[in-house]
Amino acid sequence: MLIYKIFRRSEWTRFRDAGETSGAPIDVKDGFIHFSTAAQVAETVAKHFAGESDLVLLALDSDRLGPALKWEPSRGGALFPHLYRNLRTADVLWDKSLPLGATGHIFPEGVF
Repeated sequence: MLIYKIFRRSEWTRFRDAGETSGAPIDVKDGFIHFSTAAQVAETVAKHFAGESDLVLLALDSDRLGPALKWEPSRGGALFPHLYRNLRTADVLWDKSLPLGATGHIFPEGVF
């Protein structure tokens, strides 16, 4: 199953250059890296990144993240994927820009 991570471009650049990351500031604060499923990612972007441009969407295969990936209840009791280890660039299947359009962020084809 594909899961998604949203980074600001500067966060993605630092991650890519370093080869691994403990996540964005909210991830570091919470002690795990937040992800969303295809059904959750649009709401995640609207809630946490509204009005922000220059975002990057990463896709990852949940099965390849191993036992450090936990599915835990969050918004409305829905299960969200949380990673309890550093994220490595080798974990990322692809990265694509997530530009801000007139009515919200524009997702790459095939995400939903």
